Amino acid sequence: MQLAVHYPYFTLPGGPTATAGLLSDSARAAEDGGCTLFTLMDHWFQMENLATAQDPMLEGYTSLGFLAGRTESIRLGLLVTGVTYRHPGLLAKTVTTLDVLSGGRAMLGIGAAWYEREHRGLGVPFPSTSERFERLEETLRICRQMWSDDDGPFEGTHYSLAETLCEPRPLQNPGPPIMVGGSGEKKTLAFVARYASLCNLFAPDQETVAHKLDVLRGHCERENRDYAEIEKTIITSLDPVADEAGFLREMEGFAALGVDTVCVSPQGQDPVTWTRSATAAVVDTLAGLEN
Repeated sequence: MQLAVHYPYFTLPGGPTATAGLLSDSARAAEDGGCTLFTLMDHWFQMENLATAQDPMLEGYTSLGFLAGRTESIRLGLLVTGVTYRHPGLLAKTVTTLDVLSGGRAMLGIGAAWYEREHRGLGVPFPSTSERFERLEETLRICRQMWSDDDGPFEGTHYSLAETLCEPRPLQNPGPPIMVGGSGEKKTLAFVARYASLCNLFAPDQETVAHKLDVLRGHCERENRDYAEIEKTIITSLDPVADEAGFLREMEGFAALGVDTVCVSPQGQDPVTWTRSATAAVVDTLAGLEN
């Protein structure tokens, strides 16, 4: 099992003037400590279940571009982009640019979007749930087409592109890996089976994750997709620094279910020290867990 670090907030000691240094130092600490993925939020307002909407929130892809210049090997992505945030053609171009400038380390994390307040606040349309999922599938198709040899038109219900031209092409072939975030059994996990390289599941307990993976396996069978080639990632609130032994016990169970990567978030007011402590505590042991 691999360790990933997810950065869900930018309310950091020292305020905005210290943010760049703390963010880049955290990413380097994750990279140096053996983590394989570093992710940020993709929101305009902070989520209200974590803090207040007025808390600091940076634009995601600008931040990843900054981190690409401060790191060398760790994968970089957003957990996850709302499909409503960017036109799909521009999204594919943005992720391609990150992939080229990072040396082939970009990941496209995407979901159906849910945070209505930030859309209303900034005047961005917030369609119905069903329409957002329709747009999500079209966006996945557009990105895959733009990263292929087909630069012809795309005609969908919601998007129409005269040319899906994308030059330069991503360094990764056939394109940056796609993560579809979420646990919805009818659509989200079906999209994982149909289009994605990674899934990302909330992990309240092992029983829930086992069930979701069984659902994903069923979708893969229907899509004639090799279930084993999908990287199974989870995000957890467990803290490997506060309770190393308890964290590793839980991860042993998740690894047995087939989970490949666990995403954890820095706790407390010193994210750099926390990241160094977390990687030192659990990366080697996680690497020895079998799935």
